[in-house]
Amino acid sequence: MSNPGTLAATVAGATVMADSLAGPHGPRPRSAISPRNIVIYGTLIVVALYYLLPLYVMIVTSLKGMPEIRLGNVFSPPMEVTFEPWVKAWATACTGLNCDGLSRGFWNSVRITVPSVVLSILIASVNGYALANWRFKGADIFFTILIVGAFIPYQVMIYPIVIILREMGLYGTLTGLVIVHTIFGMPILTLLFRNYFASIPEELFKAARVDGAGFWAIYFKIMLPMSLPIFVVAIILQITGIWNDFLFGVIYTKPELYPMTVQLNNIVNSTMGVKEYNVNMAATLITGLVPLIVYFVSGKLFVRGIAAGAVKG
Repeated sequence: MSNPGTLAATVAGATVMADSLAGPHGPRPRSAISPRNIVIYGTLIVVALYYLLPLYVMIVTSLKGMPEIRLGNVFSPPMEVTFEPWVKAWATACTGLNCDGLSRGFWNSVRITVPSVVLSILIASVNGYALANWRFKGADIFFTILIVGAFIPYQVMIYPIVIILREMGLYGTLTGLVIVHTIFGMPILTLLFRNYFASIPEELFKAARVDGAGFWAIYFKIMLPMSLPIFVVAIILQITGIWNDFLFGVIYTKPELYPMTVQLNNIVNSTMGVKEYNVNMAATLITGLVPLIVYFVSGKLFVRGIAAGAVKG
């Protein structure tokens, strides 16, 4: 009588041999080179080149001297790297009557952006929290007004705001510009915060109410700790929008208080003297460094905030 263990081993061996003779099983592996992949990766490469090529030209031009630029080959790397255009763009380029470069405009932009971002986000987060969790009388009407305000063209409001700021004695000041940015940032930010807070489980809010927590206790102890992704989204949107703003900066301030973007325009469009393309490119890159750094530092949290309910109804 044969051993059951030996019989089982024989059957297993026969099965393995049959499988090896039958060939590999499972789905057939896809070829790395296929028409589908060629179209996808080809499109991505073309789009990437479309956006990266101007940036490459700006960088290499900003590192060249004017004699080399006059040779005409804008795509060639610099034969001799120089940072003099960057120094001049920051410290000595003329932006109108003043020749102190972008440095003054940089600090003006900081003084405009920081309070505008902080105020607009704090106010919008409280508005969104109240609209999502505290159904007060007239909440729907208030929310509708905010949504409509998010889509009103800025140009429609320019002249009325000039009159209001003039009557308040704030026209031509950084404080007036901060107020303008705070007001115009609230509608879209309120929508973002309202949708994000609405996606948080309502049971947490109800449990806090049962435990006796009030409006501000729930906001600071429950909502804020859970809202880092949406705050990052709001910070990125506001910093990018306010830092890159030109229209409000040139209308609601005066020359000595112009933000960086207005001074960049004055440098690039100057009609006096020799056109220094390397300085213009360096000034443009310096102006865009702050939003670029913010994106690189908090990009993952930005994606998390969008995916976690920033644009969900």
